[in-house]
Amino acid sequence: MPNPTTENSHSHSHPKNGDDDPGEMVFCHQAVALKVLNSDNSTTLKPGILSIVQYRTGRWIEWRSDESSFKLENTDAEWDIVDAVRRRTCSTSSNVDNCSLIPTIRIHIANLRSYKVKEHGIQISLIDQNNDRYSFVFQADNSDGFVHLLRGFLNTRRAGRSKTTFIVVGERKEVKALKTFDDVNLYPVNRDQKETYVWNFVRNLHSRPYETTLQTFSKLSEIILYKGPEERPDEVVDLLTKSFHVDEGNKTPESDFTIIEAKKISLSPRPCFTRQKPLNIQQWTSFLDTEGRISNAEAIKFIVFKGGIEPSLRQKVWKYLLKFYPWNYTSTECDQLHKEKMNEYFIMKRQWQTMTPGQEERFSGFKERKSLIEKDVNRTDRTMPFYAGDNNPNLTILSDILMTYVMYNFDIGYVQGMSDLLSPILCLMKNEVDAFWCFVGFMERVGKNFDLDQAGMKKQLNEVYLILKLIAPDLATHLHTFESNNMFFCFRWLLVLFKREFVLEDIMVLWEVLWTDLPCPNFHLLVAASILEMEKHQLMKPGNGFTEILKYVNELSMRMKLDEIFVQAEGIFYQLKDAGDKLPLDIRRIIGLASPEENDTDNSDEEAAPFNPHDSSTTKNSDDDSLADDMERVSFTNEIGFEGIERDMALNYY
Repeated sequence: MPNPTTENSHSHSHPKNGDDDPGEMVFCHQAVALKVLNSDNSTTLKPGILSIVQYRTGRWIEWRSDESSFKLENTDAEWDIVDAVRRRTCSTSSNVDNCSLIPTIRIHIANLRSYKVKEHGIQISLIDQNNDRYSFVFQADNSDGFVHLLRGFLNTRRAGRSKTTFIVVGERKEVKALKTFDDVNLYPVNRDQKETYVWNFVRNLHSRPYETTLQTFSKLSEIILYKGPEERPDEVVDLLTKSFHVDEGNKTPESDFTIIEAKKISLSPRPCFTRQKPLNIQQWTSFLDTEGRISNAEAIKFIVFKGGIEPSLRQKVWKYLLKFYPWNYTSTECDQLHKEKMNEYFIMKRQWQTMTPGQEERFSGFKERKSLIEKDVNRTDRTMPFYAGDNNPNLTILSDILMTYVMYNFDIGYVQGMSDLLSPILCLMKNEVDAFWCFVGFMERVGKNFDLDQAGMKKQLNEVYLILKLIAPDLATHLHTFESNNMFFCFRWLLVLFKREFVLEDIMVLWEVLWTDLPCPNFHLLVAASILEMEKHQLMKPGNGFTEILKYVNELSMRMKLDEIFVQAEGIFYQLKDAGDKLPLDIRRIIGLASPEENDTDNSDEEAAPFNPHDSSTTKNSDDDSLADDMERVSFTNEIGFEGIERDMALNYY
């Protein structure tokens, strides 16, 4: 078999027909790494550019090495989380090799056998008809745009029950563009023959009724309501071209249209709740035994959930909620643990304080994080009296804690936004050691928000949308229609748990309520959904697209009433809970109602063999059955596509 690293490695001819066919670029994405298997069986990411090019011989997927694709532009935007993540890409576990280039890889679209989307869209594996496998990692975005184009070019079917692996059936046929309404073929060829009154629309209704009806008429409504008269005819014709086309080779073609609610779930009336008084010192004392041990932690959590904590007691209770102290420890055990944690903290602090300038210069990852911390600390909550003024010693403590956390958890290190989570904790504790270990407990809860691939954030944003589809389907439909269902306007909310949306006292109440994990661990998602539902009439104003929604959501900051939001969010939980088994499995998982067996379903993922430039046979799987089995084991988490322009707008607003 030919070596797959060469440009002519596939069964089809080279895409270029001499030098007179430069090809037309259909898709291009920078910062896409090829996973390569080294001779020692380790893997390396080779930086490059992934594209789809139209030649005379057809469409070709091309990947070429390009070191410059990882030299990403750095900006000073306050909330440029993406840029912070990118800097971590080259200094931690990504193992990007910028030194060794390999020849261009080309795969004819028609020669593609299957593809598998992994890591929430960050990685995609392609398998051609020769069973050669190529695994690409999207370093600066995800593969949604690339996959969307593939689905437009190819007829595919899912591999068994897998939701992320697709078998290629064949290329889609080109559809001739319609110029007039007569081309839509809504009328019979011979109007005198009744048997010919079977329109293309009816044929599609028979094969895929939900998609055809919802796809066509939701988009027609958008055109009729929001487009001027002069814009409508051509758009309607184009819409009908796409909606009414029947592909005879694939009776159930994949559609890029998402059905908001194919099967409507009838929810019971939402129960109404009231907020109660916060946990006070008398209640707290009543739960302590003679040795200072908490006798009923769950009762305390319930009181905190319903009303928060009195400010004078908050410093003590937070240490339990954030797992600095175990609930079953005596007072003596807590004092001993505090001494041990104090020693551990200062050991880690001395590690970075005693680094020489030369060490820092050679330790690029540490140097970059230190610089980022200094930059962020100088602009964190400077309007608060605790951090106000020049040369404020509290800013130094804030910086020291974050630097020590880098030594505690170098895998995460520091990412923009983490200073916002620490700031209220230090303001309350007023003690460096206590604030550090409470911050550690907080990060154990929200650390996924700062992962390299942003998979945790994407998953949560998608879960908010799933909740909206049930409690406010009209709002969900509006968001989908105006391409805002990626929910990226909620990014700041979830990243730092609404830190910038409420005043300090409200944020402390909100956080301590969330730390109780009542009535479910994902209560913060219900909080987000309740805010959106309460504001849906403003969000759904005619013409409100992503930019308008983002602007409105950001202007809600400091104007929302926390108690009203809590009441609505709690009501949403019990309204969904009452539906029981009628709820989709995804929703039951989100609100903690899925059984252990259901939670264990589809949690495994099979790693595709990386590309091996030394021996192409190592990428082979000669057994078709084993390939199918491999595809059956792929896990799935709903993906969200973050278009670059929308994301930049979101971060700039922050």
